[in-house]
Amino acid sequence: MQPQAYPLPETPTAPPPQSNDRPTWRRALGVLAALGVLAFKFAAKFKALLLLVPKLKLFTTSASMLVSIGAYSLIWGWRFAVGFVLLLLVHELGHVIQLRREGIPASAPMFIPFLGALVAMKALPKDAAAEARVGLAGPVLGSLAALVPLGIYGLTGDELFKALAFVGFFLNLFNLLPVLPLDGGRAMAALSPWMWFVGYALLVAATFAFPNPIMILILLFGGLETWRRFKQRKSPESREFHRVPTGTRVAIAAVYLLLAAGLAVGMDATFLDRDFGDV
Repeated sequence: MQPQAYPLPETPTAPPPQSNDRPTWRRALGVLAALGVLAFKFAAKFKALLLLVPKLKLFTTSASMLVSIGAYSLIWGWRFAVGFVLLLLVHELGHVIQLRREGIPASAPMFIPFLGALVAMKALPKDAAAEARVGLAGPVLGSLAALVPLGIYGLTGDELFKALAFVGFFLNLFNLLPVLPLDGGRAMAALSPWMWFVGYALLVAATFAFPNPIMILILLFGGLETWRRFKQRKSPESREFHRVPTGTRVAIAAVYLLLAAGLAVGMDATFLDRDFGDV
């Protein structure tokens, strides 16, 4: 992995005219609500398109990587674009490796410019513990990958690699948010599914503060998936899926917390007071 209006001075002779305009926050809320309705209307079609992408031979891993590198190069230059896409690749390979260890067939990573990358599961995990392991495998391997540009920065002093390390730490930490379909949301399936609602509320607040299409899509698909699981929470299948031994819960919680703490430290150590336009 986004004008301020000044009030007119009051006149001593007459009060200011009354305005029929709605407050800014209400207009913004109305716009977001309209966008939400439109997004919800087309969610099924968009999801079907994402599921179809891995089946199209045109969109192989290498081809989609090249397209993504070309797209990101237009913003950040080719060197940063190559490093960024490689960081995404390693993160997704973490999911692929763990999926196959769990006996779940999976596609190779596919890249979608400005939306990231995805791996298509061809079967569901057998239980919440398996889902959590698959979810955490991406940030674990992705975090190790972010240490590579950090090491290169230590050897060369080239701040490009420090920036890549920061982005790597940030992307993996963002993915640990306890919101479906992010990796942290999958980990919460084995810990406390109620954390989905906490994470979702935090993401709603963050989206209002820093609105962008990616976060809106996460809110959309995360909301639909969370609601689906919430409705099915009392079914025998759901109860069996979420039955996880205490020792496994403790291990998953330890990995989650230690990983999040380590990524936060990594971000702090690699922060640069620059923007992407300086890369």
